[in-house]
Amino acid sequence: MTRARTLGLAMALVLLAAATAAAQVPIRVRGSIAKVSGQTLTIASRDNSTVEVRLAANAGVTAVVPAALSDIKAGQFVGIAALPGADGTFRAQEVLIFPEAARGTGEGHYPWDLAPGSTMTNGTVDVVVERVEGPILTLKHKDGSVKIEVPTDVPIVTFAPGDRSMIQPGAHVFIPGQQQSDGVVTAGRILIGKDGLIPPM
Repeated sequence: MTRARTLGLAMALVLLAAATAAAQVPIRVRGSIAKVSGQTLTIASRDNSTVEVRLAANAGVTAVVPAALSDIKAGQFVGIAALPGADGTFRAQEVLIFPEAARGTGEGHYPWDLAPGSTMTNGTVDVVVERVEGPILTLKHKDGSVKIEVPTDVPIVTFAPGDRSMIQPGAHVFIPGQQQSDGVVTAGRILIGKDGLIPPM
């Protein structure tokens, strides 16, 4: 194969990879199930739109269940959506306590889309400073640490085993997926609030 043909093939592969990436955009769907049709769900999104989600045949189901502020202990791995404060400390919007088997999931500190300007920090609780208005947690992650205030009224949840019987109209969901070029979202996992709970993440 000539050098020109080799370069041409390499460029074609790069363009193909770019096109494939462009055709699949990461998306997080929040809302409630309006309709179930086989593997396709119609989600009434929180922004008053509807989203079609096509679940993989082997899609996993995770239940989201309530937890309490008192359940947060040093050494636990948690995920906290938060908004930055003027003093550099973050204020939690929600807290997810990961089961030990899920330790390390999505570790880091990065932008999140729960609200404009929000972030997600998945890390280990290193320091807990107790206060009447709610603790200040220091989370350590692979790239550093973040201090986050957790008000007493913030939703706190954890994960529990779920099953496909939970995929019913009216159920509140959080679905991380990929949006295809035709607008349909594909997903390999669905998180469903148990007993009417709204996943806060």
